[in-house]
Amino acid sequence: MITLPEEINLAIRAEGERTYPNECCGFIFGKSEERGEDTYRSATEILPIDNAREAEERHHRFVIGPDDFMAAEREARKKGLDVLGFYHSHPNWFSRPSDYDREHALPFYSYVILSVERGRAAELTSWELTSDRELFVQEL
Repeated sequence: MITLPEEINLAIRAEGERTYPNECCGFIFGKSEERGEDTYRSATEILPIDNAREAEERHHRFVIGPDDFMAAEREARKKGLDVLGFYHSHPNWFSRPSDYDREHALPFYSYVILSVERGRAAELTSWELTSDRELFVQEL
């Protein structure tokens, strides 16, 4: 389960509107705490990343390159934070994970998806992939 403070929610929404009609993407930093079998994540900041997908594909796909991933991991460690997950937008589409999202996701991270309709931020949801990688469970 993840908690997104209002400033994080607003920052993701602003990124989605800024990059429309393309998908935005980035990292979510914060603190993670294990309580029994459950993991509680509390977001404290985001790190926007330039969508590394080919220009003609950015309207419906995103890629975070390995150099950006390593840099984000270093940045989180430097700040004493964890990488809790990722966010991205779905321009003119639902804030639900696609099959493509599931195929490229890893369990144990939160995946925040923002629907951006005609340039305006709409529904924002968060998902976690099950350990068998078969389906996403909604967190938010």
